[in-house]
Amino acid sequence: MWENLGVSPVEAAMVAVSAIGMYFTFLILIRLLGQRVLASMSSFDLAAIIALGAVAGRSILGYTPTLTAGVIGVGTLLAMQAITGRIRQSRRGSALVSNRPLLLMAGRDVMTENLQRAHMVVDELHAKLRQAGVRTTSEIACVILESTGAVSVMRRGELIDPVLLDDVRDAARIPAELVGTPPSGP
Repeated sequence: MWENLGVSPVEAAMVAVSAIGMYFTFLILIRLLGQRVLASMSSFDLAAIIALGAVAGRSILGYTPTLTAGVIGVGTLLAMQAITGRIRQSRRGSALVSNRPLLLMAGRDVMTENLQRAHMVVDELHAKLRQAGVRTTSEIACVILESTGAVSVMRRGELIDPVLLDDVRDAARIPAELVGTPPSGP
């Protein structure tokens, strides 16, 4: 029966194992390289992603790709995504799977070591500031690279609720005059 579908039971199992292996490989690489990998892409980044997808697809499907192998591969990848989503629902699981948000600017100060950690350059940071409508660095309270790869720009004016900075790496470097006091208990 399986042969009529273009894949034997052993080949089906190999497709599933390969998909799981590729999924964990990408998860580990994104964890090691940081959330910058997930940020908006340049044309070079897009070309690299297309090539990675081709390599991953070929690795998952094996020597002779078939519709059945493709369905098994896609199904396995989606199942892994669903499992990862469940793991991320707990604080500990989220810390295991996701990178913490990272402070890129505190007031006017650029956190160059965090830019390096995020694999970003100052030109990319400036582009994100322009996209956010920032006209001068005096407007900036802080800039954060989120775990999703998005860049959040918080402006001066209202004090920042410290609860919003709980999980941000190096949030203590934001000038105290820009952060409000924690709300008192009942």
